[in-house]
Amino acid sequence: MTAGHLHHVELWVPDLARAERSFGWLLGELGWVEHQRWPAGVSWRLGPTYLVVEHSPALDAHHRLGTGLNHLAFHVADRPEVDRLAATAPEHGWSPLFAEKYPHAGGPDHYAAYLENTDGFEVELVAGEPGR
Repeated sequence: MTAGHLHHVELWVPDLARAERSFGWLLGELGWVEHQRWPAGVSWRLGPTYLVVEHSPALDAHHRLGTGLNHLAFHVADRPEVDRLAATAPEHGWSPLFAEKYPHAGGPDHYAAYLENTDGFEVELVAGEPGR
């Protein structure tokens, strides 16, 4: 393991099945594999890093514009793959964000899709760019 690399991220969600539908599809498309499963949660792993979605009875509502996590950004192989994922994502519980600026909502030299799921979690899918 390399000191400082991300170990894991845990997201508390209001509906586990709905989170699995959106995150499970997206992570699978990006090469992540299911790692662990228990009655209240599931995790997916890519290399040494894993992402957990877990239902919590103590959950307060989450929204990307509130205090806390704004979004998760994932590297994607290339621009055609960003386009494919962005086009397919609505079938899996994701809605486009900043559609009027797609694919340059992050600036003229930044090629990415921004998506939000039903529970208000945002992801950014960034076309593979050296050094970014």
